[in-house]
Amino acid sequence: MIRTPLLGVVALLALAAPALGQTSVLKTTAQGDPKIMSVDAISFAPGGVLLIGDSKGGQLVAIQTSDTTAMKWDRPEITKLDELLAARVGATAKALKIHKLAVNPISQVPYFACKLDGKSLILTIGNDGKVNEFGLENVKYARVKLNPETKVTAITDVAWADDRVLAAIQASNTFGSHIVSVKAPLENDSVSSTFSTETYHVAHNKWETKAPIRTVIPYRDGGKNYLVGAFTCTPLVKYSLDDLKPGAQVKGMSVLETGNQNEPRDMFVYEKDGKKYILLSTRRFGKAFGPSAYWTMKLDHNILAESTKVNEKAPRRDTKANQYLVESFFGVSHMDQLDATRAMVIRDDSKGNISLTALPLP
Repeated sequence: MIRTPLLGVVALLALAAPALGQTSVLKTTAQGDPKIMSVDAISFAPGGVLLIGDSKGGQLVAIQTSDTTAMKWDRPEITKLDELLAARVGATAKALKIHKLAVNPISQVPYFACKLDGKSLILTIGNDGKVNEFGLENVKYARVKLNPETKVTAITDVAWADDRVLAAIQASNTFGSHIVSVKAPLENDSVSSTFSTETYHVAHNKWETKAPIRTVIPYRDGGKNYLVGAFTCTPLVKYSLDDLKPGAQVKGMSVLETGNQNEPRDMFVYEKDGKKYILLSTRRFGKAFGPSAYWTMKLDHNILAESTKVNEKAPRRDTKANQYLVESFFGVSHMDQLDATRAMVIRDDSKGNISLTALPLP
C-alpha cells in the first residue's frame, strides 16, 4: 500500500472531521453485526461513513468504514469488471449482479452493492487494483429502523444532506411512494417516520401516489430543505422537508419532464466553470435514440428553483433535439461523483463488456 505523505494526512483530517457548522453523522453507535438483510442502496456521508438502505431489514444503517486514507484514483480503465468482482467471491460474472455504485470521497475507493444467489454483499476495488469484500459482520454502526407500519418492498436510494439522511422507499401500502428524512447525528436503534408522496407525472398528466422515486439528491433554497427525486417516465420533483409531520402525505412539485419510457439510475450535483449542474443517468426502455439504452442528461441546477412553471406547467425535454444529452456518457449503467472534475462510471458497451473508468464531468 502507498504510504500517505504528511500533506495527505492533513487533507485527510480536513475531510474526515466535520467542517465548522457541519452536523456530525453519528451520535450513538454499536459494535458488531447490524443484521443487514439486503443492500438495496448505498452512498457516503462525511468521514468515510457508508449509508445502506436495507429493505428486508426495514432499516437504514450508517457504518464507520475506517476507509479514511486520502488517495487519488489514478488507475486506467478496468475492463471485464464483472468478471473481476465475481472472481473475488468464486462466482461467475453471469451469477453476480452489480446493483449500485458509491465512491468514498476520501479514499476515492469505489464500493459495489452486489447480489449473488439472492444474497447481498459489498465489494471494493482499491487504487492498487485489488478487489476486497467489505464485511458487515463486525462494524461500528448506527441503524435507524423504519416505521413498521410502512410495508417496505424496496429502498431505491439513500443520500446524505448536510444535516440529515434522505431515502426513497417503495411500499405495498395504498400510498406506495415514500420518502424518509432522518436528522443527524444518528442515534443507534432509533425509529424514523416515513412520509407518503403525491406527485404530478407530467408525461401521464395526472397525480400519482405509487410511482417509485429511483434516485435522490438534497436541495436547499431560501433556507428551506428539499428532497429532489427522479421518477420513471421521468419527472424531476422536489418535496419540502421542513414541514414534515408523522403520517403526513407530501405533495411534490414537478419542475421538469425529461421524457417518458426512461428509468433514472443515478444523480448528483457538481460545479463547473462557476455553475452548478445535475448529472442524471437513465436507462431507456423504449426505443433507443443512441448507441446504448443507457444515456445521461446534464441539467441546469437552477431548474430546481422554479416555483411557477411546475406540475401541469412544467417544461418538457425536447426529445427530437435530444435536449440535455451527454454523448460521452452513453453506456453508463452506474455512476457516482469521484472528485471535482471526474465521475466514476460503470460502462456497458452492449456487447457483453463491462468496464470501470473515470470520465471527465461534462
